Amino acid sequence: MQKDHSIYCRLATVFGLGKAPAAPGTAATLIAGIPCFLASGRFPWQIQLIFAGAIFWIGWVVSGKTERELGRTDPPEVVIDELCGYLVAMTGHAISFPSILTGFLLFRLFDIWKPWPIRSVETKLTGGAAIMIDDVLAGICANFLGLIVLKLLSL
Repeated sequence: MQKDHSIYCRLATVFGLGKAPAAPGTAATLIAGIPCFLASGRFPWQIQLIFAGAIFWIGWVVSGKTERELGRTDPPEVVIDELCGYLVAMTGHAISFPSILTGFLLFRLFDIWKPWPIRSVETKLTGGAAIMIDDVLAGICANFLGLIVLKLLSL
């Protein structure tokens, strides 16, 4: 029986959200990502970026350790990457329903679709780096496209 209750595993699964029966990445983005953005989004974008950066470094370590602990590459229950990616997608955005929805939809689109260069980075890296960096890139793409979409909608 494999151990999956270490502190690393708890953090990597965002305290069990990654064990959702369907769409664990989407569940983590909704249940953890949006509330974390609501809490951090009131701060200047630089502080939001530092917060996302801290989650990135923690995620890099705990997702790599969880991957080894479970004996599987990029296990779907590791969802700290979705939390971090969504926070990157929302950095600098206003706390509003349109921005939260746009950021959520665009982040999930880029995270699932993985267009170039996201997929190429994911395939060239291993461990915690591969798990975390593709979601950060998806978040960056969602952030910039979200700014454009929200600006066009406000016209």
